[in-house]
Amino acid sequence: MDCLILGIESSCDETAAAVVKNGREVLSNVINTQIDLHKIYGGVVPEIASRKHIESIDAVIDEALEKAGVTLSDIDAIAVTYGPGLVGALLVGVSAAKALSYATGKPLVPVHHIKGHIMANFVAHPELEPPFVCLVASGGHSHIVAVEAYDKLKVLGRTRDDAAGEAFDKIARVLGLGYPGGPLIDKLAKEGNPEAVKFPRVRMDGDSLDYSFSGVKTAVINYLHKAEQKGEEIVKADIAASFQDAVTDVLCEHTIEAAKRCGLKTVALAGGVASNSALREKMENMTKKEGMQLYFPPPVLCTDNAVMIACAGYYGYLKQDFADLRLNATPSLNLES
Repeated sequence: MDCLILGIESSCDETAAAVVKNGREVLSNVINTQIDLHKIYGGVVPEIASRKHIESIDAVIDEALEKAGVTLSDIDAIAVTYGPGLVGALLVGVSAAKALSYATGKPLVPVHHIKGHIMANFVAHPELEPPFVCLVASGGHSHIVAVEAYDKLKVLGRTRDDAAGEAFDKIARVLGLGYPGGPLIDKLAKEGNPEAVKFPRVRMDGDSLDYSFSGVKTAVINYLHKAEQKGEEIVKADIAASFQDAVTDVLCEHTIEAAKRCGLKTVALAGGVASNSALREKMENMTKKEGMQLYFPPPVLCTDNAVMIACAGYYGYLKQDFADLRLNATPSLNLES
């Protein structure tokens, strides 16, 4: 018996809905992005994001159902991101999902946003099964997660300050590239020399696999200020390439070390930064050298989307991990809670 899950995602600046069959087959994937709206501010403005979600959510859900060729009566459960994220943005998706659940009597499945990112790999690679180690890197998160089972995740490392994607956005802003910064730095870095400037690679004391990107961000800003004061030429492509090289070095090294400690030969990438070409190439080279298998989703499933939420919701549905109408947005939701 096929199982259809309607997924809803509104944690930041993408209003998304999708219908996924049996956790792996995408019937529809609708994303209404707000990038152009927030670009003039150089980043996401929470209040504007929330209002735009309210304007878009009903139409996005209707389009997802229409493209899938189904109605709400065909849906088996409704899955929704309830954290982490921007509280106002999350509330829009959670409220819509609860209303649909109440009106239809369909089960409501709460989904952790980071877990959703990890699950995107199951849609992209139907052959992939736990256990494996996954690097989740985005504008708001940088986690190394041991995926021990579909419903059992263990955080092995996380950022102690800036997320990797947040650091990309900030350096892009300093370089005058615009927003969102990740794709722009990735593009510019292809024209630069990654060895032009040796920016720091932060590694924690002891056996910690945690990240810290505030140091490399500050190092880039200080380098630019000093060069400007001395009247030295600044080659933006070299700065972008050198910064990107420093960040991806640490991301890859920690992830590979985590896989070794777990005795696992399978590694996955997830999140917006997983689209970065330098990160993918570097991780491919390192996993190949270690005899490991690497998986990552296509770019459309790396950014915030509802396909990943519906996939995670499917496995929650199988375990009857349902929420009632008291479900609330939890902006600082812990992955292991």
